[in-house]
Amino acid sequence: MAMNVGGGPGKTVTPAMNVTPLVDVVLVLLIIFLVVTPLMSKTFWVHLPKQEKEEVTQQQLDQDPNPPLVMKVLENDTIQVNGIEIGYDELADRLARMFAARDDHILFFDAEDGVEYGFAISVLDQAREGGAVTIAPLTQPPASPAAPAPATTEPSSSS
Repeated sequence: MAMNVGGGPGKTVTPAMNVTPLVDVVLVLLIIFLVVTPLMSKTFWVHLPKQEKEEVTQQQLDQDPNPPLVMKVLENDTIQVNGIEIGYDELADRLARMFAARDDHILFFDAEDGVEYGFAISVLDQAREGGAVTIAPLTQPPASPAAPAPATTEPSSSS
């Protein structure tokens, strides 16, 4: 703080604020924050899988020896895996046997709108216990497989 001692009436001391040290301190703090702020940002690396889409015809889908496992939870608390009803208590054991016969441990999950959230989550927990590594929720209901055309037999004509 600077003071003016001088020749005014009554020779009194009048204080005058010197703001130069205040501006110096504020500028030093500003420079410190400008240097430190970029160092504080954290980087998260996200590894996204490559999308390799391949169109599958219905004929190839019908000939697939290992169709995907689709678990569906219905409104009346029944559970179906590929159209077969399975009880809640035996779900983990049945899925463990199904996954033992497969190379992949992928399960597609679908629940009807009226299913209780808690029951759906407990079914997902049972699926994890049964060996499901990847549980993929279905956003659209799976298309029902087309019924095979009935074979027609023509009588053979003998001449």
